[in-house]
Amino acid sequence: MDALVLLGGFVVFCLMGVPVAYSLGLSAICAALWMDIPLEAIALKTSDGMDDFPLLAIPFFILAGAIMAEGGMAARIVNLAKIFVGFIRGGLALVNILASTMFGCISGSSVADTASIGSVMIPQMVKQGYPRLFAVNVTISGALQPLLIPPSHNMVIYSLAAGGTVSVAHLFMAGIIPGLLLGASLMILCLIIAHRGNYPKGEVISLRQAGRIAYEAVWGLVTMIIILGGILSGIFTPTESAAVACIWAFLVTVFIYRDYKIRELPHLIGRVVRTVGMVMIMIGFSVAFAYMMTLMRIPAKATEFFVAISSDKYTFLFYINMLLLLLGTFMDLAPMLLICTPIFLPIIAKFGIDPVHFGIIMIFNLGIGLITPPVGPTLAVGCAIGKVSMEQVSKSIMVFYIPMLIVLGLVTYIPALTLWLPKLLLG
Repeated sequence: MDALVLLGGFVVFCLMGVPVAYSLGLSAICAALWMDIPLEAIALKTSDGMDDFPLLAIPFFILAGAIMAEGGMAARIVNLAKIFVGFIRGGLALVNILASTMFGCISGSSVADTASIGSVMIPQMVKQGYPRLFAVNVTISGALQPLLIPPSHNMVIYSLAAGGTVSVAHLFMAGIIPGLLLGASLMILCLIIAHRGNYPKGEVISLRQAGRIAYEAVWGLVTMIIILGGILSGIFTPTESAAVACIWAFLVTVFIYRDYKIRELPHLIGRVVRTVGMVMIMIGFSVAFAYMMTLMRIPAKATEFFVAISSDKYTFLFYINMLLLLLGTFMDLAPMLLICTPIFLPIIAKFGIDPVHFGIIMIFNLGIGLITPPVGPTLAVGCAIGKVSMEQVSKSIMVFYIPMLIVLGLVTYIPALTLWLPKLLLG
């Protein structure tokens, strides 16, 4: 009955239209009142959840990505990508995906990637004769890469939800190969579709133009070097690298690109603070929610359930993939990580699954939910930019799920794809 009050209350509040963050907090309070637990305990857990040094990485990464997105970095990355793949048949689709890969190394956000790259690429693709729905599908599918490629904000959230037992640096390295695999598989699909539909080719960029474009883009891409190089060399922690990346992003956009005015910075910071505020409130209430789940022994009961239905870890992973794909369609990625991670960690320990490997599986699964109705925040942003309806995209995007699910299967059942690079670089 205790678990029904907590979980049922959460579902009821969500159905009433209460924001997810407040649904978590209110259901934790209702459960505490039901179990006669002092509300001070909920308040303390909420406060403790937000009082964690590694969480500073989230606002810094969001700020760095926002500065670069509004400072002309997205357009320069698109031009850089055109040098490599723009001349191929269907080249603008490949440019879209490659630009998402590179911009994802700066933004760390699927929605930010869609908004930045989509606003540049979708109009260009439509103007060049690509179907509008195809342009939107390519954009939102490619925008899943920032979830896997560092500096993904959600990897920081997963580390927090795991109680700090999983290294953010290891998660960053673990996501690189899956992210690149996803990008490569989407490119192959786009090449097949482009040849069947006889989509247009782009122009070959001259060597002189390529040099100028690369020179302009490289300043922004140094942000990626700062983040990854600082972490791998041991000079910075992930949090410190995020802070340094913010300073570099500011210097590049204001003094080198000169596309961003200092007087506009307060408005940008205001938008970032609102975003960070929503994230931090969600994290704080989710910790209180997880505390109540622990008191009710929900993680232990979930472990007993999964062990009872299967003693084989590969079968367990199949069930988890199906469950997460379903749940991801109804709720955003961050709250699902915060709710599910404390439940699944004892179970994966029982099956001998590495928590870094499992973190990438969770993020990948729930990321697919971002482009799947009925919620799909990345899908909604792509539809708004492309000026198409969610119903139209939902029907036409089905073929793009094929490479995603293939790569998800590879990542799930070949742990070396996620664990090899962290072991090689970080030990």
